Amino acid sequence: MQTPPPTAAARLRAARPDWLTDPKVWRTEVLAGLVVALALIPEAISFSVIAGVPPKIGLFASFTMAVTIAIVGGRRAMISAATGAVALVIGPLNREHGFGYLVAAVILAGVFQIVLGALGVAKLIRYVPRSVMVGFVNALAILVFMAQVPEMTDVPWPVYPLIAAGLALMVFFPKVTTVVPAPLVSITVLTVVTVAAGLAVPTVGDKGGLPSSLPVPGLPDVPFTPHTLAVVAPYALAMALVGLMESLMTARLVDDITDTRSDKTRESVGQGVANIVTGFFGGMGGCAMIGQTMINVKVSGARTRLSTFLAGAFLMVLCIVFGPVVSRIPMAALVAVMVMVCFATFDWHSVAPKTLRRMPAGEIAVMVITVALVVATSNLAVGVVAGSITAMVIFAKRVAHRADLTAVTDPDGGQVTYSVTGELFFASSNDLVARFDYAGDPDRVVIDLSRAHIWDASSVAALDAVEARYAQRGKSVEITGLNRPSAEIHRSLSGELAGH
Repeated sequence: MQTPPPTAAARLRAARPDWLTDPKVWRTEVLAGLVVALALIPEAISFSVIAGVPPKIGLFASFTMAVTIAIVGGRRAMISAATGAVALVIGPLNREHGFGYLVAAVILAGVFQIVLGALGVAKLIRYVPRSVMVGFVNALAILVFMAQVPEMTDVPWPVYPLIAAGLALMVFFPKVTTVVPAPLVSITVLTVVTVAAGLAVPTVGDKGGLPSSLPVPGLPDVPFTPHTLAVVAPYALAMALVGLMESLMTARLVDDITDTRSDKTRESVGQGVANIVTGFFGGMGGCAMIGQTMINVKVSGARTRLSTFLAGAFLMVLCIVFGPVVSRIPMAALVAVMVMVCFATFDWHSVAPKTLRRMPAGEIAVMVITVALVVATSNLAVGVVAGSITAMVIFAKRVAHRADLTAVTDPDGGQVTYSVTGELFFASSNDLVARFDYAGDPDRVVIDLSRAHIWDASSVAALDAVEARYAQRGKSVEITGLNRPSAEIHRSLSGELAGH
């Protein structure tokens, strides 16, 4: 019997997000958003200090980035807010030219990100090797931990047992129940203990004043002249590239954790839209946050856009409505949450002795270079780019050695056939030129490429050079066995690459 088509009501129910139809999902998303909002407050304030702006600027940016990206972003459950990488890029602009120029740079960076996203820059993420991705994750865990170290040095002694208690709660509470996220329980319990016992420990309020009202939209206070554009554009482009790099890498990480796919082009454009909105509301801009994203996805189990939206919404509610209460949260509680995030984020399997013994030396080198540069510069983009370039060089060197050449001379001595095996590109074809016996070979030379593939102009130029050297000695060369792609590139470029 044929199944009847679904009714309009059934289609409407199927189109609804999970959090509207499943109370369990709704509860998970709401509580995850609350935990992330609490963790965002001290981070946003710290990044404001790096950028040289008042704390409320970073909090406004985190609010507008999270709420906007929840709607227009391409990766569900990923958290975008004010970040240290963006603060490092645009901080000098604020110090040298003023806050108006910073806001203008944020808006222009958003425009750049939309353009780059439309041009398909997100597709470049597929060229990031796994060893770079592992190094990115491990470096990020190290950076997040290092950011907590100042909160654990030169502090009153009760901070240490509070951190230990927070970690213990997050480890053992899920064994009792997972209805309420362990980080939220930890933050609540430690806050109650601190207030009830009257412990004199650093609190969220010590980081800076919280905003008392919502941000108001407006234009940046700068002269709209070519000179302003010339000043702002380099910072905006740097911010756009760093923000996209971190966001796309984080999106790929969440893809792996959740075993789902995301629209990287939409995410790129969404980051641009979010930064434009943030700029018009006087925020400092931002991008995806790996630490808070891990809290949301890996620790709290969130999977939908609702948690991202609520993280931003709760952030403003906590600051404006519950500011006095939030100000009394001990930093030790948030440090414990972030330390747990570091432990969960770090890929411990990648550094296990058994793994290192089996891993090729080149892969280990790429991972180490990525980690070292990210940690040294505090810039994820630098490490990822350097690691990717290193991986490409190692790969090219490895593949270049696979190109081989064997020669067989006919019994009558009138012809020699060279069989080329492997991939011919710039790294392998240049060495190939020197392996022919131009003086000793007979007058007829055949180069058999049936077991090879031509990839670039360098290979065509190398074959032209071989033919030219034989021609100088009055010998003829015939190239045979080209597959279709190789034949096309050879036919279009051969004889056109000689130097002038």
